[in-house]
Amino acid sequence: MDMPLTRRIEIMDAGVREVASVCCYCGTGCGVRVQVRDGAVLGVRGDAQHPANHGKLCSKGLALADTVRRDGARVLSAQWREVRGLPLRDIGLDQALDLAADKLAGAIAAYGPDAVGFYLSGQLLTEDYAVFNKLARALAGTNNIDTNSRLCMSSAVSGYKRTLGADAPPACYEDLDQADTVLIAGSNMAYAHPVLFRRLEAARASRPAMKVVAIDPRRTDTTAFADLHLPLAPGSDVALFHAMLNVMLQEGLVDHGYIQRHTEGFEAVRVRVQAYTPAAAERICRVPARDIIQAARWFGQAGAALSLYTMGLNQSASGTDKNAALIHLHLATGQIGRPGAGPFSLTGQPNAMGGREAGGMATLLPGHRDPASAADRAEVAGLWGVERLPDTPGAAALDMFDAVLEGRIKVLWIAATNPAQSLPDQARVRAALERAEFVIVQEAFSGTETLAYADLVLPAATWPEKSGTVTNSERRISRVRAAIAPPGDAQPDWRLAQAVARRLADRIAPSKAALFAYRDESEVYAEHARMTAGRDLDYSELDYETLRLRGPQQWPYRQGQGTARLYADGVYPTASGRARFCDVAWRPTAETVSAAFPLQLTTGRLRDHWHTMARTSLARALTQHVEEPWVSLHPEDMRRLKLDAGALARLRSRRGSVVLPVQADDTVQPGHAFVPMHWGSAYMAGLGVNALTNPAADPVSRQPELKFSAVSAEPAGLAWQAAGWLQGDGAALRARLAPWLRRFDYAVVLPVGAGGVRLRLAACTAPGAGLLDELAEALGLRRADVAFDDPSRGFMRRVAGGQGGLRAFLLAGDLRAQDALLAWAAGGDAPASVAALLMGRVAGAARSRTVCVCKGVSEAAILGGIGRGCDLAALKATLGCGTGCGSCVPEIQSLVARRPAAQALA
Repeated sequence: MDMPLTRRIEIMDAGVREVASVCCYCGTGCGVRVQVRDGAVLGVRGDAQHPANHGKLCSKGLALADTVRRDGARVLSAQWREVRGLPLRDIGLDQALDLAADKLAGAIAAYGPDAVGFYLSGQLLTEDYAVFNKLARALAGTNNIDTNSRLCMSSAVSGYKRTLGADAPPACYEDLDQADTVLIAGSNMAYAHPVLFRRLEAARASRPAMKVVAIDPRRTDTTAFADLHLPLAPGSDVALFHAMLNVMLQEGLVDHGYIQRHTEGFEAVRVRVQAYTPAAAERICRVPARDIIQAARWFGQAGAALSLYTMGLNQSASGTDKNAALIHLHLATGQIGRPGAGPFSLTGQPNAMGGREAGGMATLLPGHRDPASAADRAEVAGLWGVERLPDTPGAAALDMFDAVLEGRIKVLWIAATNPAQSLPDQARVRAALERAEFVIVQEAFSGTETLAYADLVLPAATWPEKSGTVTNSERRISRVRAAIAPPGDAQPDWRLAQAVARRLADRIAPSKAALFAYRDESEVYAEHARMTAGRDLDYSELDYETLRLRGPQQWPYRQGQGTARLYADGVYPTASGRARFCDVAWRPTAETVSAAFPLQLTTGRLRDHWHTMARTSLARALTQHVEEPWVSLHPEDMRRLKLDAGALARLRSRRGSVVLPVQADDTVQPGHAFVPMHWGSAYMAGLGVNALTNPAADPVSRQPELKFSAVSAEPAGLAWQAAGWLQGDGAALRARLAPWLRRFDYAVVLPVGAGGVRLRLAACTAPGAGLLDELAEALGLRRADVAFDDPSRGFMRRVAGGQGGLRAFLLAGDLRAQDALLAWAAGGDAPASVAALLMGRVAGAARSRTVCVCKGVSEAAILGGIGRGCDLAALKATLGCGTGCGSCVPEIQSLVARRPAAQALA
């Protein structure tokens, strides 16, 4: 049985020290205390002194210690693929750095500076971003530098800049405590930002009059918390917000004085929204007009109105317009710049904000400057001490891969991100990676899909091996501190970029080598902070020593003080000093359903996983709640499509297809489908979830429409199935079993909470005896304690024990014993007769998924407690569920709520 996440070092002996740092997952920016002894991380707890989380952590944060691995999960040395098609081989780090510089210099000499591109990550530290940005623009001479933040935050950036004048969320976390109405749009906050959601729960518990409106096509843990759920049609947000403004105008709920004193452009928007009556919006949004009116009244009548939003607004071909239309509600009511009020974009990644501050995107320069502005370019060039910066526009993320595919970018350097899983339209992305003349991948984890396309791998340090700074969603800068040394040859990302930059300078511009003469990360930070002077985000006075003495601080930071809220004086960083209303119209999604593709697919996050699972898959506990990818369909659609629960369905879009098990789910609307975003080809057959998704991009932000794709679903017709499990280290076993993903139409190789790795395969017809023997060999089951085989029918049932428990099993052609064997693997009782179980003569124990990963409490245990009359408080007291991070509480409440209904029906 896996240990619960809440294990702690009860007694801090003399050999244990604690290092204050920051969690490396979402943009909440939670402070953590890393417990270390003898160079190893023993545990992680929330930092009670950190203002972002006051000691609370989510399940992912609590499990961080379990992800610190130095085995097969890590890239420990530089690697080089001398010829495409051959495997990578280890080389010395110095040789690798020289090779990287040679390839960059060769491409620049032969084709010009724009023949190279840099694709970075919101998980880099600000110091990493600063060095990469300087390398790209001041040395290589290209604006081809972008980040995976383009996939999550760029529409929020564009929305803020178009309306308020700068990329700066004006609110802070304290506003969750003080808001009277909270509008949550396009965010399953309970899963994506669980610590902030816990704070919102506590705020409403202490102030019961607070109203919460949640806007989401699906029912989620977040919408269950809301007083009002608006299940809008995907992509119809602009129409909804316009209709809310229409109601506010009709009912006198706007602040005309604020509009006149502090804004411009309102008249065009006022005219625009006249057409968006609640009745008209009901037809577009498929939300009852009365609910739109109620949401508008709660917002317009609130003493303080706060909106919280993220990917549901941003990941859209009209994401900038959606952001602007929501911000209009705040400008029209004066709900900005004061406690409890403001449009608050919740950042997706731990340092997407810091990357934007450092100019680590094609459309930004350091200090919120604009690469399209000659004055801004000249100012940055002067601060860096170079003659000029490039003026050719750089390629944003999707455009960068298009440029690679079209042969315009020859050398691509990818750092701390996994585009061979995370970008939409994977077939095109992978074709680009294959077309590139040279791909450098700077990576910490060995299991990422992008490594398969690398010509050169640079070994990167990761959390908790790096030091620097990050900026969270509320503009708060925190120190990240290394708790242990990096393993092997791994180096901090900025160090690798610096080393290549100095070598590249020697080859193309020797005088520029001095640009990268940093002794440590504090010098990188100091240079970057100076570049914010006089800008809207000015934190030029904030140094490492101040952060050590005073703790995390919000920007702008002037005269020794941070700033909690922006625009309290009604003055905005625009040419006129006024905020701008933007005349935007509702547009349908870039891709609409049709007879061939009748379902609307959206993707989203799970509670316990992060991005492409390179880190979270290493923590056993985080795999317990949801073990494998699936597609959720409404029961009506399943009946229409002749799909049974658990059956395999083939999903197709205009770009590709995947095979997934079907889950009946009435939280999705009829005609919709939902797939978690986390699984790629490292875990499943094919190109992963993003084989389906849509690369159509917002014309302003260049953010792709990941949330909306038209798909079809049909029975996969894979009659033969096999399932197996093998005890051992997950990362090593996954690598060993990965070739099976490429041999079947449906295949998954998955780490499981029981420990070890689970394999599941399916095919149209039973394979021959030779392949079954190969499969048994792969699972270490050439010899087994119990075996019943019938190769002629594609049957193979084998079980092997070890050390009093289960070591491995394989069920081919007959999966009836699977749940019982997995329950045994998870620490349950052994079956009375394994032979009888395999032959189907006795039923095995039912297997229950884990609901509370912090305490390891299963759904069956919770249902048992409910059956004994326990309410939520009693379940917490008796089982401990919900007493760790609290992320499971909404799901437990849902189980409690369902029980009386079931009893009434009985």
